[in-house]
Amino acid sequence: MDGNFVPNISFGPMVVKGLRNKVPKEKIFFDCHMMVSNPLQWIDDMAAAGGNSYTFHYEACLEQNNHEEVIKKIRESGMKVGMAIRPKTPVEVVYPLVDKLDMVLVMTVEPGFGGQSFMAEMMPKVEDLRSKYPNLNVEVDGGLGPATVNQAAEAGANVVVAGTSVYKSEDPSKTITLLREAIKKHLIK
Repeated sequence: MDGNFVPNISFGPMVVKGLRNKVPKEKIFFDCHMMVSNPLQWIDDMAAAGGNSYTFHYEACLEQNNHEEVIKKIRESGMKVGMAIRPKTPVEVVYPLVDKLDMVLVMTVEPGFGGQSFMAEMMPKVEDLRSKYPNLNVEVDGGLGPATVNQAAEAGANVVVAGTSVYKSEDPSKTITLLREAIKKHLIK
């Protein structure tokens, strides 16, 4: 988070590099969700820091209309490519680009603030992506926890981001296991 695309600021390449120095790339996958106004600016730094995947926001590229340039640069950096859409953005905007993406992230809250409530009304976007692109990684982020993960998994999400539900859990390991099992159960179907 750059304090511009969203009002908060969070960790960046230095923290990713510090973590990567302790955890080999083969053991832990770093999915870098970039809530930044200029996605091009951070690609090289995140690749050098050890990111495995770089997810940028569709909306961050509207003014310059440089979605394909960002995708190409991420791919050239050796990272996987993800594109995120905010709740108010129609899912159809990603369709012309989806063949160049490894993942589409459907935000189930407004980006930038933890602890928000899951927006179940985003699940038709997930269902649409899953039905049109059965092999695409479809990620959801926002308000995911034990009470909401099944809705996301049933809709077709195979990747979930959980912050508050894990960090505030009395037993984070148990919560993570529950989330993983919900996704696995629905993937088998």
